[in-house]
Amino acid sequence: MTDWPLLTLTTFLPLLGALFILTIRGETEVVARNARNVALLTALATFVVSLFILGRFDAASPDFQLKETAAWFPGTTIAYSLGIDGVSLWFVLLSTFLTPLCILSTYRAVHERVKEYMVCFLVLETMMVGMFCALDLVLFYLFFEGVLIPMFIIIGVWGGQRRVYAAFKFFLYTLLGSVLMLVAMLVMYFEAQTTDIPSLMAHSFPIEMQKWLWMAFFASFAVKVPMWPVHTWLPDAHVEAPTAGSVILAGVLLKMGAYGFLRFSLPMLPDASVFFTPLIQVLSVVAVIYTSLVALVQEDIKKLIAYSSVAHMGYVTLGLFAMTPQGVEGALIQMLSHGVVAAALFLGVGVIYDRLHTREIARFGGLATRMPLYAAFFMLFTLASIGLPGTSGFVGEFLVLIGVFQVDRLVAVLTATGVILGAAYMLYLYRRVFFGRLVHEDLKMLPDLSAREILVFLPLAVLVIWMGVHPATFLDPMHASVAKLIDNFELAKAAQAGLAAATR
Repeated sequence: MTDWPLLTLTTFLPLLGALFILTIRGETEVVARNARNVALLTALATFVVSLFILGRFDAASPDFQLKETAAWFPGTTIAYSLGIDGVSLWFVLLSTFLTPLCILSTYRAVHERVKEYMVCFLVLETMMVGMFCALDLVLFYLFFEGVLIPMFIIIGVWGGQRRVYAAFKFFLYTLLGSVLMLVAMLVMYFEAQTTDIPSLMAHSFPIEMQKWLWMAFFASFAVKVPMWPVHTWLPDAHVEAPTAGSVILAGVLLKMGAYGFLRFSLPMLPDASVFFTPLIQVLSVVAVIYTSLVALVQEDIKKLIAYSSVAHMGYVTLGLFAMTPQGVEGALIQMLSHGVVAAALFLGVGVIYDRLHTREIARFGGLATRMPLYAAFFMLFTLASIGLPGTSGFVGEFLVLIGVFQVDRLVAVLTATGVILGAAYMLYLYRRVFFGRLVHEDLKMLPDLSAREILVFLPLAVLVIWMGVHPATFLDPMHASVAKLIDNFELAKAAQAGLAAATR
């Protein structure tokens, strides 16, 4: 497979599966069964192909690898251009890893319009993978915005009672910011005369232009992260989305904003990034503390986990804009860890929701005696969310705090309070759901995890422990790309400082 276009295969194989599902005909139950099976096989095949990307990736090289380029619009610089580096590699694998688990988890949860549901998920996977691989501005924007359409449909059609409200809120929040990003991309094209992302990274934009461009990108990426105070769409979207929709939303879609900062704001607009770093620090610290306090008083399990996601992503933005090796790599690991842990927690909520059709914390209690295997898995993911040493959550938070401490000690101390608050709301949740006496009669009849549910949780549990015990597996491919990013950032800062001194 050394000559195969692996990135194109990984990107568009799910789309081929979706097209095949559209051709399935027959009785409703037969169509639903075949659609599930085809979607699962397609997602598994995509994951296998993505592993070949990992096998061919050269961890020592900081440059984009496995590049695939073809002319797209004659007479312009716009091209079909794909490539990955140490920053995007793991997000491609995260997308292909979570999608088959989501499809497998919905085998008993979705009964209406199963064919359309599976098509939406496979199209969504194509958009996610393509966005992380795109090396052209126009191609990136198409994939970045294309994600909205299948997710909007998933929430709006298969969501809860307020699904239409949540879907439109999600769509409008993210689309509004993206319009400003499109304007910024057009300005960059006319300034640099290219849409090639690596070329734009090497281009030096005027400092005043950088500030305006940075704010335009910030309007889009901050909503996607989401950062406080533009985070309010997330709890509604999570609560109303079906379980698998929440998994992809927390596991991958929230990472798109942080990835945008890494791909555009920091390498292309370094001077503006330095100028706006205090803004990022304030918003991130508020997100960590405020949303943790809000999570403490939630009575809906999904909403609690949704607010915890905002707090965890606050660590990510702090680490990225610390622009130290520990901070940036810690932010990347934190994104990967949160993608796995949040996905596992939402899948865990889906298990009891499928049985009782409620997410109110007060309706539970004592589940550990009735569902010990489920309680053990949920405890592992709870401890990973807290950041217990030996789990994936510890590595990311610890590196971020070290990186931020080197830049601003006060910000690091304030951020560290999130560790305490995180332990408070997650352990409080676990105590109320799993410990105590079985008071409600319907809880006494609940079955423990089925073989299919164990098959969903097991790879997530293995990954959480693997990332916590041997983080070098995930850190090593990042080193070269992160070092190059920071070196270029420091060079831009030094050049700007020299220009300012010469002007004075």
